[in-house]
Amino acid sequence: MIITSRFFNRSELIGFVALAVVLFVILPLLLDVFRLNLVAKYLTYAFVAIGLVLCWGYGGILSLGQGVFFGLGGYCMAMFLKLEASSVENTKIQSTPGIPDFMDWNQITSLPLFWQPFHSLTFTILAIILVPGLFALIIGTAMFKRRVGGTYFAIITQAVAAILTILIVGQQGYTGGINGMTDLRTLKGWDIRPDNAKIILYFVEVVLLFACIGIAQFIRLTKLGRILVAMREQEDRVRFSGYSVANFKIFAFCMAAVFAAIGGAMFALNVGFMSPSFVGIVPSIEMVIYTAVGGRMSIFGAVWGSLLVNFAKTSLSESFPQLWLFGLGGLFIAVVLAFPNGLSGIWQDYVQPRIDRLLAMRKSKPKNGWRDNSVADGAPAE
Repeated sequence: MIITSRFFNRSELIGFVALAVVLFVILPLLLDVFRLNLVAKYLTYAFVAIGLVLCWGYGGILSLGQGVFFGLGGYCMAMFLKLEASSVENTKIQSTPGIPDFMDWNQITSLPLFWQPFHSLTFTILAIILVPGLFALIIGTAMFKRRVGGTYFAIITQAVAAILTILIVGQQGYTGGINGMTDLRTLKGWDIRPDNAKIILYFVEVVLLFACIGIAQFIRLTKLGRILVAMREQEDRVRFSGYSVANFKIFAFCMAAVFAAIGGAMFALNVGFMSPSFVGIVPSIEMVIYTAVGGRMSIFGAVWGSLLVNFAKTSLSESFPQLWLFGLGGLFIAVVLAFPNGLSGIWQDYVQPRIDRLLAMRKSKPKNGWRDNSVADGAPAE
């Protein structure tokens, strides 16, 4: 098949079909709206994990601050939704009608200038892509052009996540502070809170997720993807070959930022709020864990890792509210120690070889179900 040879190998094609069947068919049929909305929340982290596969898995750039870009995308979408929910009719009991409620509580009497463009959905969509992308471009250029990488880059991204969290919390009148932006109701007049809206948003998110998977897979299979892998293994050799290592790193980092921002925007739509608790160091590290559990070299593994870890997190917190953090931590440690390549490594090392052997046995078996033993044993045939 062309799709198998040019875009997916056999294992990846199986993963693609399995993921599509689970997300498009099985989960919508089996789960109620509440649980399906939880899955939509889990999938928003899968966008981040896909970006980390390109950035960390293939490029060797460990970013511990992806919550920054997740938060920027989420806040861009939340600003649009909050403005729509803050019409004069909805806020007529405020001291200053027509502005978000948290601004009115903080004695702000007019909408800040940088909020004005978010009245437009078109501008908001562009901002979701461009703001995190430009921010990643600035950070990447400043770091990679000076050959800052490895542990130092990871620490710097953590520092950026901490700074942005402090900034959001401190500027309560403009960002909603520690409470974030809540009471997000409509998207261009369409109420996003009813059950039917949650189902539609779920399918929209799944389509976007597969679009991001396709983009990541395309990058991985191009010359750019091969250079990223070579750069991860032998950076100096790639540099001496005449390639600009810094530019390739910047590209991978920016792509990971854009994917994370799309996930953040869908989070604000599906969950109905956005807060700094999804921006800081802890959520950023959790996003790396999702990728590690799924397999940092596997795009599909990263998606499965995001789903399974968050499912385990929800299940353990519901069943063992006092002990679930210890159980989750033990799960992470066990997976990393026993299976360093994550879930995708289990598939590649244990499942895929058995499937290959079974297929080889079926091919070698005669179609009529028997063989001529005399010929097979070397006896002359009459």
